[in-house]
Amino acid sequence: MRLLTHNMVSNNVKGVVNGFSLCLKASTWVEKEVNFNVGFLRSIFPKIDWPALFSASQTVGYVTLPNSVEANMLKSEDFLKKFNHALSEIHVEEGALVCPETVQRFPINKMIPNMLLNKDEV
Repeated sequence: MRLLTHNMVSNNVKGVVNGFSLCLKASTWVEKEVNFNVGFLRSIFPKIDWPALFSASQTVGYVTLPNSVEANMLKSEDFLKKFNHALSEIHVEEGALVCPETVQRFPINKMIPNMLLNKDEV
């Protein structure tokens, strides 16, 4: 699971009010190089919850992201490369996503988060 995915998922159990951002509990992760696509990074930037990305990247030991950002940072190739690495090149292999409200755990196995809900949770 990429940190981009982490930034887009939430707990949708019926009755949950604060199901985002899920806390990342990563036990194993790898880094895989992907194409550097400036257009994609600039278009996805406004949709990213920066505190969630910053926290998730810290969890896996990637500590080079700034803790706050501004749109003018998108002009910096250095920033874009760091953003790309955090968003797309870090892959969580095993671990869990934990809801901040219910403490419900969603396991991550072989890079795939299991977000399936039981019938009574929908």
